[in-house]
Amino acid sequence: MNTDQAVLQLEEQQQAKENRGILIAGLIIAMLFAALDNTIVGTALPRIVGELGGLSLMAWLTTAYMLSSTTIVPIAGKLADLLGRKNVYVAGLGIFIIGSALCGMAQTMHELVWFRALQGVGGGIMMPMAMIVIGDLFSGKDRAKWQGIFGAVFGLSSVIGPQVGGWIVDSLNWRWVFYINLPVGILATILIAIGLKGHRAAGPVKIDFGGMITMSAGIVSLLLALTFGGKDYEWGSWQILSLFAVSVVSFILFAVIETRTSEPILPLQLFRNKIFTLINGIGFLMSVGMFGSIMFVPLFMQGVVGVSATESGTIMTPMMITMIIASIVGGRLLYKIGVRVQILAGMFLMAVGFGLLSTMGVDTSSWVATSYMMVLGLGMGLVMPTLTIILQETFPKSQLGVVTSSSQFFRQIGGTFGMTVLGAIMNHQSSQLLTEKLEPVLQKAPPQASGMIDSLTSMIHKDAQGLYSSLLNPEAMQKMPDMLKQTIVPILKVSLVDSLQIVFLSGLIFVILGAVLAPFLGKLKLNNPGENTPEETTNPSL
Repeated sequence: MNTDQAVLQLEEQQQAKENRGILIAGLIIAMLFAALDNTIVGTALPRIVGELGGLSLMAWLTTAYMLSSTTIVPIAGKLADLLGRKNVYVAGLGIFIIGSALCGMAQTMHELVWFRALQGVGGGIMMPMAMIVIGDLFSGKDRAKWQGIFGAVFGLSSVIGPQVGGWIVDSLNWRWVFYINLPVGILATILIAIGLKGHRAAGPVKIDFGGMITMSAGIVSLLLALTFGGKDYEWGSWQILSLFAVSVVSFILFAVIETRTSEPILPLQLFRNKIFTLINGIGFLMSVGMFGSIMFVPLFMQGVVGVSATESGTIMTPMMITMIIASIVGGRLLYKIGVRVQILAGMFLMAVGFGLLSTMGVDTSSWVATSYMMVLGLGMGLVMPTLTIILQETFPKSQLGVVTSSSQFFRQIGGTFGMTVLGAIMNHQSSQLLTEKLEPVLQKAPPQASGMIDSLTSMIHKDAQGLYSSLLNPEAMQKMPDMLKQTIVPILKVSLVDSLQIVFLSGLIFVILGAVLAPFLGKLKLNNPGENTPEETTNPSL
């Protein structure tokens, strides 16, 4: 970045501080409604499919958003450093609002999938921008406090999202799940536009289009392979191998381009910085274990405890509440105990939470499972905001956008990787157990049940997780003949519990690996408000 751009960026940050109250209000509103979108949409999916049809495309409503939002995150961070926070943030808000309006007007499922992808581009710009602007506004102790508060806002969306979505769908129409974003988004845009004044790029701005294209191709190919592998296609199929090959080639081309361009999207020399590599490694490993394991808790609650799908969703609420509390408290505590101690404490609590989850059995009650999840939430709340804060304290303001977005990017990739890896472990372990315990029972069934038996046997080997979901939910249990309940259900429950124990222990391993990296961070000092300058943060105390 040249001197004129750096000066203008500092002027933008100073003007942002002068409009701090208006800006923070806009940031909170923008983050809340962007984070709410996914949980609200999930509640509306049955109604959407009921009106538009296209059941086979339902999963793409989530996948399309995930692909576009994950891909745009690192690009948005770099553009924020080059073009200014206001230009990029307002553009992201505008894309999200337009995408929401189009989603609400969609007449077919194919249209809705494409509009969700557009909405994801806006959401992928918005999510890191809030943390980037907070990094501009505050430093040291104040930065830690506000990052914790904004982490809590993100967690709050997970708590209230299903309830808000259910109310909108029941009281209005599923289209209002998207239309509600319009007035809220416009208000957030106005507040942020007022709060972030006066920046424009100085001189020619070189945008790394080659890096954007190759990075996008690599990320999308990788995420598609991880999403479809082992489910829609075999891991060794030409489709999955081709996607992995495209991903590898794209990332190689990306690395070559990044070493030759003057303004790379993700400067590869950042990985030479110990703090950058360790923090993103911790975030990646934590997310592998966290997201990959948490996704199975509702399956346990429905299949073993016997609660409804709605009740199994609310079981996550206490965990999110403890995460919110820990995020707020952790933002204040970080300044007193130091980053290494807090990360290790958080990772220890997460490890304890996973250890407790791995002890759950067929007799575990819902309140016991909830208490275990609360321990996990405490650990998550202590760690997640801290990772972003450390990167912002370590690097100069000229790189704040790219390093802040990198933290979210590696966590999102880690979550996708974790859901894939632990999902594969789940299916493999379940297939082995069900082959040993359930197949011999099915073979003794009368000839007239051969159609059902063939279907169940196929699911044992191809989709064991789907077998649990289809047979162990309360609605299916009510329709099941007593003979099947007495013979098949106990085997399914025991196999499910044994498989989940392996999954939770696998998640524990990834969290421990992340914790092992923490001591190597060294001693990083958080400065008092106003102490941080670009020159000082270039050489942090390690």
